[in-house]
Amino acid sequence: MYQACIFDLDGTLTDTLDSLVYSVNLMLSSLNLPKISREQCRQFVGNGAKVLVEKALRASGDVDLKLFDGAMKIYGEVFGENCTYHVRPYEGILKLLEELKKRGVRTAVLSNKPHDQAVDVVHSFFEEGCFDLVLGQCEGRPRKPDPAGIYLAAEQLLVSPKNCLYIGDSEVDIKTGIAAGVKTIGVTWGFRERETLVEAGAKYLADKPEDILMYMEEK
Repeated sequence: MYQACIFDLDGTLTDTLDSLVYSVNLMLSSLNLPKISREQCRQFVGNGAKVLVEKALRASGDVDLKLFDGAMKIYGEVFGENCTYHVRPYEGILKLLEELKKRGVRTAVLSNKPHDQAVDVVHSFFEEGCFDLVLGQCEGRPRKPDPAGIYLAAEQLLVSPKNCLYIGDSEVDIKTGIAAGVKTIGVTWGFRERETLVEAGAKYLADKPEDILMYMEEK
């Protein structure tokens, strides 16, 4: 059995899309730019705040990103205030985490969301001690799909990467797990379609959280 599960956050553990759409559109409105749609935002997320802001600006007409520096400052402020807006854990996630703890499996969060906001979301919607480690994006560590975050999480969990499962909902997550050489599960309840995960190289898919328990037994 695998000794640890490393989870993506947005679209995997929690449905955070409302908070992202709300914050991005507050930023755009403050710059007198048109808002983006919920579906556009869904497709823009996954690569961290910088890429999200870049894509939102271009979609709203700032093709040359002339407003980027100011937009990043605004987004950081509004998202810091609204990162838990309408957020909820996906159905079945809490039960899955409870079962993993019963089995003695170590758990971590690895997100491209800024670290402070990742911690805020985890602390707001999960009980203390639910996760052994939370790693959001921070200066000095490359964001996913670079595998550095998985290696760091495994090191801090005191397990070998080969004894970890990585679980995420996007092509970025699939590429991250493959780059790290760990068994990677794509979840189909998040921000990407099943076909997108398969095209990214996903060999294992979970349609509901409890499916992950099945993969825990397979090595």
